[in-house]
Amino acid sequence: MKANFINNLELPVIAAPMFLISGPKLVIECCKNGIVGTFPSLNQRTSEGFEEWIIEIKEALSVFESKTGIKPAPFGVNLIVHPTNIRVKADLDICVKHKVPIVITSLGAVSQIVDTVHSYGGLVFHDIIKKRHAEKASEAGVDGLILVAAGAGGHAGITNPMSLITEVKKIFNKTILLSGCISNGNDIASALQMGADLAYMGTRFINVEESLADDEYKQMIINSSASDIIYTAAVSGVNANFLRPSLESMGITEELWSNSKKIDFGNELNPQEQEAKAWKTIWSAGQGVTAINDILSTSDLIKKLAKEFIESIERQQDLLKVYK
Repeated sequence: MKANFINNLELPVIAAPMFLISGPKLVIECCKNGIVGTFPSLNQRTSEGFEEWIIEIKEALSVFESKTGIKPAPFGVNLIVHPTNIRVKADLDICVKHKVPIVITSLGAVSQIVDTVHSYGGLVFHDIIKKRHAEKASEAGVDGLILVAAGAGGHAGITNPMSLITEVKKIFNKTILLSGCISNGNDIASALQMGADLAYMGTRFINVEESLADDEYKQMIINSSASDIIYTAAVSGVNANFLRPSLESMGITEELWSNSKKIDFGNELNPQEQEAKAWKTIWSAGQGVTAINDILSTSDLIKKLAKEFIESIERQQDLLKVYK
């Protein structure tokens, strides 16, 4: 069963929650323009700051709706469900307090968290990179699965998206989101044709004016191609995709990134601070960089994606005349 909000979107897209990249401005602009905007709770250093961001987003979207009469798309928050994240309970309590519409869980599917979000009518989507993870998340009662396929930014998998969707749909009949190299409207249409209900786009939204990414980061994405994306566990201990030039600028050679051992970035007070230090200087991106050559406002990007999406669907209709 698909999530009900999907049919009310301007475009079947969720802008993924990107560590140190997604903030209130990006989320608000996404939702105002008809797609789901999200951010990780850990992009704020404290739970108090996290709550302030949620309040800012809710108030801005409320003002937008009252002024325009247009209902914005829902927003979402990413929670890292892992023993190293000491803020899980506090941040979940804040999600409950403010009835966050969509909670995206990563690194652990926990039925108690799902039940808690369901208690106020929220939805839980969970990141997976393989069928076994999908089975566990399904057992936990999640409402949707985010299939992080080969080539995606961040903590990506290595499975082809067509194979991954086919495997997951055999054991899961709720909302399917596809992530991995989705950079334009044609890619969004392709994701739906493969069986996804929503496209999950990260890297493309690094290069918008409202993202928190440095200008140098955005320019590196423009200058890079798929061959510049390195899949390594050396940065965080979990395999993820990073931009080769950012690895090299930190003195991380191929010998180091080919090693499965995590690089020591110094002894911080807690794991979150150590992770932030690594990701702030070594920049993640997916293989979809090969299709990114500009920096737009979020509004203009979504308009561009919508135009490309419609044109792609129309081309498919023309194919029906040939092959039907």
